[in-house]
Amino acid sequence: MSRLRIYDDNNNKPLSIHTDHADIAAELKKVGVRFEQWEANKPIVPGASQEEVIAAYRADIDRLMNENGYTTVDVISLKPDHPDRAAFRQKFLNEHSHSEDEVRFFVAGAGQFTLHINGKVYEVLCEKGDLIGVPDNTTHWFDMSESPYFVAIRLFTNVEGWVANFTGSDIAEQFPRMDPHPSAAQAS
Repeated sequence: MSRLRIYDDNNNKPLSIHTDHADIAAELKKVGVRFEQWEANKPIVPGASQEEVIAAYRADIDRLMNENGYTTVDVISLKPDHPDRAAFRQKFLNEHSHSEDEVRFFVAGAGQFTLHINGKVYEVLCEKGDLIGVPDNTTHWFDMSESPYFVAIRLFTNVEGWVANFTGSDIAEQFPRMDPHPSAAQAS
């Protein structure tokens, strides 16, 4: 179940918890973050190619590309048995920002984006069907758990893809990490 927990940035006890998609979207919209639900226009089979995955969501991808000027789209996937999973996880766990929006749509599995905005921390557990659009220069971190499992579509304006500007803050260490998602056990 998708979830949003909101904290004060100096206290790791949630101020509020939201599990309804409309509530999550409304709370995130207040801080300029996009949160949508997408459905495939045709079934996606396990092991589908990047082209097949993108084709299944082409209408929504094209809509966002037209609205926001994204020029590049790709698919990334990670399973619990990936030999470099710990290194990949560590790469994203520290607070950082980007000079462009970070847009991810979860085709399968889950990931946790945690946003640090105006003295608050917004922890967003994204699952299959969720799209999150984090505006450029928004400080955040991402966790995929110790047993990662996700397939995600990424949209970029920078042809180089993911480029992070790390803040050097240790705030990410003060808030909960993502627990392994139930789908990770099935993906092994």
